Amino acid sequence: MRALLVFIALIALAILGIERQGVWKWLGRGALSILSIGFAWTFSVLPLLFLSIMIDPMVALAGVVLLLDGLLLLQLKIWGLRRLPQIARWLLIGVAVAAIAGGAGRFVYQQVQKNIPTVSGELDLRQYQPFEQGSKVAVLQQPATLQLKENLPRVDCALALYPVMSAFVQAVYPQGDYPVYAERGPVRYTNTVKAYERLIAGETDVIFVAGPSQAQLDAAAAQGVKLLLTPIGREAFVFFVNAKNPVDGLTVAQIQDIYSGALTNWSEVGGRKQAIRAFQRPKGSGSQTMLEKLMEGKRLIEPLQEDLINPMGGIIEQTADYKNHRNALGYSFRFFCTEMVQNSQIKLLCVDGVYPNRESIQNGTYPLTANFYAVSTDRCRNLNVPVLLEWICSPQGQQLIEQTGYVGLEGG
Repeated sequence: MRALLVFIALIALAILGIERQGVWKWLGRGALSILSIGFAWTFSVLPLLFLSIMIDPMVALAGVVLLLDGLLLLQLKIWGLRRLPQIARWLLIGVAVAAIAGGAGRFVYQQVQKNIPTVSGELDLRQYQPFEQGSKVAVLQQPATLQLKENLPRVDCALALYPVMSAFVQAVYPQGDYPVYAERGPVRYTNTVKAYERLIAGETDVIFVAGPSQAQLDAAAAQGVKLLLTPIGREAFVFFVNAKNPVDGLTVAQIQDIYSGALTNWSEVGGRKQAIRAFQRPKGSGSQTMLEKLMEGKRLIEPLQEDLINPMGGIIEQTADYKNHRNALGYSFRFFCTEMVQNSQIKLLCVDGVYPNRESIQNGTYPLTANFYAVSTDRCRNLNVPVLLEWICSPQGQQLIEQTGYVGLEGG
């Protein structure tokens, strides 16, 4: 109410005083000046905030500069000043042009970046959902020897192992609706990091993942939980580059040097004279844990970061997803790169002269081959968990792993 009275008083003062002389004239101009600033603030702050959050802070800055320029010119008009000094006018114009150019340039740059192909943790897994018509999930030719009807083990998994988990569910669980992104139920997908957290907290019984990181082992120990790792298959940890990069392979020592910061240019390994843009994965993910183990205690360089818009306002940082620049280097697991993403614009690198494929995983010649696991805990009381794990390691379970595209234990 008080604000409304002040607003009415300012309008009245502006109307009564603007055409008069003496003190009333200056009071009227002052009231009009306050009103113009108030209107500009009221009707511009929300649009500028929207520009800052949804498009780019530099675009919002350009809007602020233009708004201030307009307000300044309006104030000059209200107070009867004819013109600014020449240098001040050019300074205002220069600041406005710089802000607009900066905002537009940054916006265009971000759009270009968005169009660069990526290999990220974002993938629509519904194409592998169990019991769905047209699903890509692997299916046995004959009924599974294990059929669970009740007391179903609660399962979760890493992104790259969802097709495997889905195949197990379709083979031995009752037919039903098991949505990929369900918030409850016996079958859920979160990701490696959250799956380990849920397992340690007792919220799930079995997770299908790469081996735990030291931090995940420490978190389990802190809760008095022992992680039980059952190997169920083998997979290659692979490095990849832009398909047009002339480099076809690296040694383990070179990879260690790149990710420790000792080797920084592609020309040092037979490529073009370009700085190596070495991407990493989020901490705690299966592939990041593999890289940490590969480094053998050497300190990792800081991962590349990218700014993300926080829905609650502001900018947050996260480890940048791989973008397929000409000088980029990334890593993941073979099945994820070749079967789930199927990005023809990247190529896998040989490591120590050996290309990662099913044969080199089976015969052990590819140096970065590792088991993946069904992980449970010593606190699990579901009697169907050991039964399920025994079946997964049986010929039928291993057959499903092979049909999915991974390498079974017998191949190792």
